[in-house]
Amino acid sequence: MSEKPIFIQHANELITVSGGSEKPLTKEEMNHLEIINDGAAWLEDGIIKAVGTTEELQVKFSNRLDEAMIIDATGKIVLPGLIDPHTHIVYAGSRENEFNMRLNGATYMEIMNNGGGIHATTSRTREASHEELLSESKKRLNSFLKHGVTTIEAKSGYGLDWETEKKQLEVAKRLNDEHVIDVVSTFMGAHAVPANYKENPDEFVRIVTKEMIPEVAKGNLAEFNDVFCERGVFTPEQSRRILEAGKKYDLIPKIHADEIEPYEGAELAAEVGAISADHLLRASDNGIKKMAEKGVIGVLLPGTAFFLMADSARGRKMIDEGVPVALSTDCNPGSSPTTSLPFIMNLACMKMGMTPAEAITACTINAAHAINRGKEIGSLEVGKKADVVILNVPNYMQLQYHYGMNHTDTVIKSGKIVVEKGQLS
Repeated sequence: MSEKPIFIQHANELITVSGGSEKPLTKEEMNHLEIINDGAAWLEDGIIKAVGTTEELQVKFSNRLDEAMIIDATGKIVLPGLIDPHTHIVYAGSRENEFNMRLNGATYMEIMNNGGGIHATTSRTREASHEELLSESKKRLNSFLKHGVTTIEAKSGYGLDWETEKKQLEVAKRLNDEHVIDVVSTFMGAHAVPANYKENPDEFVRIVTKEMIPEVAKGNLAEFNDVFCERGVFTPEQSRRILEAGKKYDLIPKIHADEIEPYEGAELAAEVGAISADHLLRASDNGIKKMAEKGVIGVLLPGTAFFLMADSARGRKMIDEGVPVALSTDCNPGSSPTTSLPFIMNLACMKMGMTPAEAITACTINAAHAINRGKEIGSLEVGKKADVVILNVPNYMQLQYHYGMNHTDTVIKSGKIVVEKGQLS
């Protein structure tokens, strides 16, 4: 039996973010949200059936209002469900000790090279069972949901051996099946060079390209293939081999690029046709230009820079240069242990010079394109999935003005109410 139709009415602002379903929004397009005052939406069979003013939809559905669940959004705003296109949510353990080490002067790479960082989480994740990983990850997804997130991407990369990488990807698939949030999987076996291959990283690259990637494709375990292109991790040449190998198996390339220092990661993303280049704290002017030319989405992670006490990516310049920008929490245990995408929007405005409107675009339609879902989600348009969030603010600018707060009132996923008054239904 299908869910009752949902009629949202009297929204102070119904923000459709329409017009970007075919391709991500760029430049001044990112600043135009397409707002309907006294807005309304009719949701039925998990799909958006109509959007418009309250008066228009009351007339259109006048003979069906009695059968609908009516939500009064007076004094509130309505947005597309938020989308997080870069997370590492499937992991075990915690690394608060490293936070203390950084406060005492240690750098991210110093911690990693001394057995901490990714290697510490890898050890805990290898030890954890499927059920333990599933349980821990579901708690994180619940927190995402309460912050208005309805779709996320999830990477492997805390295995660095096939058994654990496979375990992470299998858990991500179970999360997609068992949790209301849609989980899109990315293989990231090339997240770091394992300690036992430190003197022969090319051999590990061979294992990733010749052994792991074919198994990922065979098991249909991921849609994307990612690599950490960084000095001391994988070189641009090694990263190219890994991404090109994935393309042969129809895995869409993504890349962790230019996070610690300029390393031609943005340029490589453009050359291999990556759907996105992520981090980009130290991306060169030339790399930004090439990304804009090729339409590579820049997924920016200001929470990571904030937590590592580093300068943020040049979001303002990227938008002005024509790079389609998306935002993400980068939820992970070492450099961004947060599930608050609204706070990431706050940081985008305060640390990267983005406008409140651009921040919303970056967490909705552009984030959808960063995971190849722009035609399905990311805007409130007829025919798209009925993923909607209602927030307790009278206008969208207050989302950034009242920073560090969770304004989520109601979350609707595929036409079903899953959060009411800020609590899971």
